[in-house]
Amino acid sequence: MELNPFDTEQIGIKTLEKSLMKSKSERSLKIGLPKETSNDERRISLTPGGVSILIANGHEVFIEKNAGADAHFSNQEYADAGAEIAYSAEELFKQSEMIVKVAPPTKMELSWMQSNQILVSALHLGNLSHEFLQTLIQKGVCAIGYEFIKSEDGEFPIVRMMHEITGSMAVQIAAHYLENSSNGQGIMLGGISGIPPATVAILGAGITGEYAARTALGYGAQVFVMDNNLALLRRLENALDRRIITATANHQYLSTALESADVVIGAAMTEGERAPCWVTDPMVQSMKIGSVVVDTVIDQGGCISTSRATTHSNPVFTKYDVVHYCVPNIPSNVARTATYALNNVIVPFLVEIGDAGGIQDCLWNNTALRNGTYVYKKHLTKKGLAEQFDMPFRDVEMLIASRI
Repeated sequence: MELNPFDTEQIGIKTLEKSLMKSKSERSLKIGLPKETSNDERRISLTPGGVSILIANGHEVFIEKNAGADAHFSNQEYADAGAEIAYSAEELFKQSEMIVKVAPPTKMELSWMQSNQILVSALHLGNLSHEFLQTLIQKGVCAIGYEFIKSEDGEFPIVRMMHEITGSMAVQIAAHYLENSSNGQGIMLGGISGIPPATVAILGAGITGEYAARTALGYGAQVFVMDNNLALLRRLENALDRRIITATANHQYLSTALESADVVIGAAMTEGERAPCWVTDPMVQSMKIGSVVVDTVIDQGGCISTSRATTHSNPVFTKYDVVHYCVPNIPSNVARTATYALNNVIVPFLVEIGDAGGIQDCLWNNTALRNGTYVYKKHLTKKGLAEQFDMPFRDVEMLIASRI
């Protein structure tokens, strides 16, 4: 079949299918995909193409009715790929030994989880509770968090993909809220001949910050990027051919930048930890009337003091005459693109778990999934979480090695 060069979704999934289609795995897994019910979440973790790969490897996939509808994947597409459609979320949880989802489980979903079940999902560190972790521990669930999955080269593959989307989308969102119809200043990001462009201040020079900077430059904006990591700032300056202005994120530079900024993109974060709060209320108060703040790390607590989590159905609020957009799951608004991105990272991990004959042997051999594990054998295995919630923890490698 000849592929249209513009059909990027098909090219990506066909490449993945070609590399992963094989004979049966060592062990067949029962994988459940429930419909997301929280925070306007529209993504799903696997595409029909991804399901077909798992079926070809001897696994069973159960998907709740209409779970892919918001990403424009139909029940029929999943059924044609070999999945079994489940008409009850509770029944799906009972049938599955592994639950793969995007948002963390809700209280109801937690109540359906069973002993020795595997959970693969995001964790949303900013909203995490002691009760959530305690429930997973008591039930003996093996929990793997998207935020913690880190490969041997130090890359966070799922986080990186979502951050690329988030950074690009943040600027697109800010451009919209600068318009009069959204109670913004009524200015364009890029300006036109004889009229200077808008100023975009990006807090954080990581992946989200980089893609925000690339998109803002594409619009024609003047771009400032601030961080306390000089190596990241140098890398970004070189990558973008010195078309951005960089500065350390100290109080003086932050205050000055926010006074002149039309848009502030909050992207300051450390992987697997709560976001540092760099911007104070007085700094926001000093911003122009009708300027826009997009806090992309609100799911990790936010890096701007005036931020509070919003939703896709009610995405903005105004404080000190500044429009704040603080939706935790920005990629959900481009659910189809984000689902393809998730699928391309997750499917090889699921195939590897089957090939290893189960989660224990896979965790021993797979650095990324081992790093991603935060609850295992009724123990918390992340020191940062243990310190945050004053809970005991055990090193996951010790638990695996001891064969407890």
